[in-house]
Amino acid sequence: MRLTFIISSVLVVGLLSLQSNCSRDKTNPGNNSGTTSPTISTWVTKGDKSALLQKQSDQTFGTVGNSFPTIEVDSTQTFQTIDGFGYALTGGSAYLIDKLSSADKSSLLNELFGSGSNSIGVSYLRISIGASDLNASVFSYDDMPAGQTDVNLAQFSLSQDMIDLIPVLKQILAINLNIKILATPWSPPVWMKDNGSSIGGSLQSQYYDAYARYFVKYIQQMQANGITITAITPQNEPLYGGNNPSMLMTAAQEATFIKNNLGPAFQSAGINTKIIVYDHNCDRPDYPITILNDATARSFVDGSAFHLYAGDITALTTVHDAYPEKNVYFTEQWTAGNASFDGDLKWHLKNVIIGTIRNWGKVALEWNLANDASYNPHTPGGCTECKGAVTIDAGISRNVSYYIVAHASKFVPPASVRIASNIVGELYNVAFKIPDGRKVLIVVNNGAANSSFNIKYKGQWVTSGLAAGSVGTYVW
Repeated sequence: MRLTFIISSVLVVGLLSLQSNCSRDKTNPGNNSGTTSPTISTWVTKGDKSALLQKQSDQTFGTVGNSFPTIEVDSTQTFQTIDGFGYALTGGSAYLIDKLSSADKSSLLNELFGSGSNSIGVSYLRISIGASDLNASVFSYDDMPAGQTDVNLAQFSLSQDMIDLIPVLKQILAINLNIKILATPWSPPVWMKDNGSSIGGSLQSQYYDAYARYFVKYIQQMQANGITITAITPQNEPLYGGNNPSMLMTAAQEATFIKNNLGPAFQSAGINTKIIVYDHNCDRPDYPITILNDATARSFVDGSAFHLYAGDITALTTVHDAYPEKNVYFTEQWTAGNASFDGDLKWHLKNVIIGTIRNWGKVALEWNLANDASYNPHTPGGCTECKGAVTIDAGISRNVSYYIVAHASKFVPPASVRIASNIVGELYNVAFKIPDGRKVLIVVNNGAANSSFNIKYKGQWVTSGLAAGSVGTYVW
């Protein structure tokens, strides 16, 4: 009788222990839920490519006594909610992806946009309204013969995008129905412009209304194809008119267009797509602030978008501090064909990923998802050395911006919240609390020497190290 009781007690304790462990496994791959010494998992990419998003041995938090610098993560201090990380799906990218065999296309899209262990979880895309300079040719959705106009937009058509962009987007949505999409024009139809050219020029004021309806038609017809446009910007790089296509638009012009035409047109059509202003370099925070200073325009605007070909990433904070109720986004940065892997890895991690989020950004996007080995396709006069995240040629190869984005997108899903962490020396970092409660810390060693350091959370430490120019993502 006593023996039976002892055996039964052991079985009960064992079952309770097993049940407890299973519960932890369901919520945290590191078996951390409810434990006093959580396990931390690490993925590393090195500048010399000897490790590429490579999983390291797990460690356990504990107490430590050393003189290494310490990054302390504080989940009681919270900042902005994250919308996502990703790339521009240019027309050229879609063309190359669509040319792949069905099996290769499915494999690549699942790797990029899926949620499995072999996927990197891209959650946000930027596409062009009409052609960008990384399409094979220039087009709008309402091109007319020279000297003719179409104010009623009777000839409006998405036919060019129906060839490969929309089919690829549909396949992506089948993998991730919740992916967010920002759409941006490089130029309106040339008949709306004062120079009649796809390059430069400005939108003529008599066509402001027609152009607002052009945006409405675009959003409605994309929706009819099952594609929800989350947000638009009125003009890509409005202060640079030398690209093909491109258009100049001053801050005053953009404010007028939004408050008198675009905003009211969206309102009348019942469109909830966000309007995000500027979409250009960090050297001109005065541009979005000028628009936001206009109370009527501001009422239609969700926030401001930035690139970093000039200026400093802290411009996002400048605009955020001027209008804290408005969002800020980072929407483009390209990696060059002649640049080094190690140089781009640490610069982009420091500025585009970590810098953006530490300066209130909700989105961080790299330019150009895919191209071929010769950096094609592009328009005549378009970018001739923009390197995609992947190169699609005889096979598929992964380039530096694949890893730049993956170190965030794979581990930080939408609805994650930035939490506090301190920068020590050249160890630039940013921390998050993700929806399942785990914490994520992204660290780049921007220095010239290898560095050992501690990660501290709730009074416990773990010691790690990164080679010079390397990046690590830590999850617990």
